[in-house]
Amino acid sequence: MMLSPEIEPSQSDDAARAGWLYYVAGMTQDQIARELGVSRQRAQRLVSRAMAEGLVHVRIEHPIAACLELEQALTDRYGLTRARVAPGLGAGADAVRAIAPAAAQELERFLAMSEPLVIALGTGRALRGMVDSLTGLDAPQHRLVSMIGNIAPDGSASFFDVIMRIADKVRAPHYPMPMPVISATREEFMAFTALGPIRQVRQLAERADVIFVGVGQMGDDAPLLADKFITRAELTALQKRGAIGEIAGWVFDAEGRYLESPDDTRLGGVRIDPRLPRPAIGVAAGASKVPAIRAALKAGILNGIVTDESSARAILAQG
Repeated sequence: MMLSPEIEPSQSDDAARAGWLYYVAGMTQDQIARELGVSRQRAQRLVSRAMAEGLVHVRIEHPIAACLELEQALTDRYGLTRARVAPGLGAGADAVRAIAPAAAQELERFLAMSEPLVIALGTGRALRGMVDSLTGLDAPQHRLVSMIGNIAPDGSASFFDVIMRIADKVRAPHYPMPMPVISATREEFMAFTALGPIRQVRQLAERADVIFVGVGQMGDDAPLLADKFITRAELTALQKRGAIGEIAGWVFDAEGRYLESPDDTRLGGVRIDPRLPRPAIGVAAGASKVPAIRAALKAGILNGIVTDESSARAILAQG
């Protein structure tokens, strides 16, 4: 599907976008006026209209036309089961703030189901933002399980692990994975995974009904490096092999091919096999992540995505 070169927004579209920028991005009316290219008085009227028409309930409920078109384009291009594109917050804004409410809505769709589900969760800033944006609800019929180990090389807990945080919000049984993100040796990995409780948690994650994960980039700002799970030398070696992104610690190239075999891995995360017949939804946005998101979608590691406008356009532009 080709994107239209110009999209004619309705007045409700403009009001919804103004409401988003005011209530979510925290912009002033002067900043909104500059962002939308309108007068301050019109920006004020648009924000008031968004509230008066019930478009604002902390989240924006009105589907913005440009976002809907991008969602359809992503779905058609990559054969996705679900795509959500959140309105952008403007240049220099934190992309996580834009996508967190939309990701929370996606997760809430599954939490609201009466049929018991196993919901697997990755880690990272985007997943933490998603969980922080959740509304409180009781969902004891579901089970929540970690996709990745939660222990750093120095023995400390991973800062962006979300399993405990979400369990407090939804009051569901939860299963953390108490092992290193990356074990020091293959022998250490085998020792951890031989333990009964860890083996059971990993098996539960492998058969999850729905998966929500972040997407890490593999540039010099790679989360695996920033969180000290790998060294600079290890990152450089992976980059030379074509590393472009990672999901649950599993590194892949620009075609979405994993660089490591399960037979010789030291990775504590459960690998997402391509083309799963159940939802595997990525939550990610930002220019540095676009190549990794595109590769994961192209290879079918992910069959759903929550991202923002600028990231969606960049993904589609790469082909």
